[in-house]
Amino acid sequence: MADPRFFLRAGPFSLDELAAVAEAELSRGDGARMFSDVSPLGGAGADHVSFLDNKKYVSEFMASSAGACVVHPDLASRAPEGMDLLLSPDPYRAYARIAAAFYPFPKPEAGISEGAVVADSAKTGDGCRIEPGAVIMDNAVIGRGNWIGANAVIGSGVVLGDDVIVGPGATLSHCIVGSRVMIHPGVRIGQDGFGFAMGPQGHLKVPQIGRVIVGNDVEIGANTTIDRGTGPDTIIGDGCKIDNLVQIAHNVQLGRGCIIVAQVGISGSTKLGDFVAAGGQVGFAGHLNVGAGAQVAAKSGVMRDIAPGMTVGGIPAQPIKEFWRQTALLQKLSRDSKPDRNKKP
Repeated sequence: MADPRFFLRAGPFSLDELAAVAEAELSRGDGARMFSDVSPLGGAGADHVSFLDNKKYVSEFMASSAGACVVHPDLASRAPEGMDLLLSPDPYRAYARIAAAFYPFPKPEAGISEGAVVADSAKTGDGCRIEPGAVIMDNAVIGRGNWIGANAVIGSGVVLGDDVIVGPGATLSHCIVGSRVMIHPGVRIGQDGFGFAMGPQGHLKVPQIGRVIVGNDVEIGANTTIDRGTGPDTIIGDGCKIDNLVQIAHNVQLGRGCIIVAQVGISGSTKLGDFVAAGGQVGFAGHLNVGAGAQVAAKSGVMRDIAPGMTVGGIPAQPIKEFWRQTALLQKLSRDSKPDRNKKP
């Protein structure tokens, strides 16, 4: 059960209501039965809804006391007696919808704090909440229903769409942000990129005169940095989900729906196609093209272009089967090279 000091719970909901929310099929159970909360399999009770999306947890599923569970049809026969079932080909996605019904994201209570500083030339839409210490600078445009957290800074000329959340302590400059974007605490968007004309006589700073363009429905994790472009813009496509502590350099372009996990670094002018996924701590060299749907395993070093749909891993990154084959061979060579201490000289 979520801590009520931090999370406001809605409900209860009937099983029929939950099936509709989850876009799942009620396979077993009374549609009028009421449920009060969601819970993991191991801690669930009779009025809780849980889910199973990984075969590793089938034994926990079989022993669970959850009143209802979202499960793939192939595993429904393993359910314990008395458990109501909601069948879905994608149980985790269905569960996400149910959890969001019980714990909807809070709507901001409109109002501008007396401790906020809002420039006279700035424009704020209806229903905005601007918290203490926030600064909205000259000619910034804030759309409807925005929530600007404490001590956040919205720089001159910045444009935010509707229903944008800017977390405490974030700073935005030189950027245009779409609607329904969530920017977590400590994010930095629009600072100048790392651009220098290097030479023995000294490193000359190159003016960074581009912007950052953030699409709709993007989420940017805490303490992530996104540099503005040198002249071309840095672009974050619609629906991208960026984790904490990610570095995105100048002129980078992310297509739609990219998933960028924590501590990834993307060097300047690299382009990722639609729905590229990069695991934690991946490093991309600059000026690369990564095709749509490519996947990069965690801690990989990407130094060459990646074809669409390819999965790669390792340092340097290579097709994942080759990486596994080489890893297995190295392990075998290591084992074979160890001296046999039981062998007599």
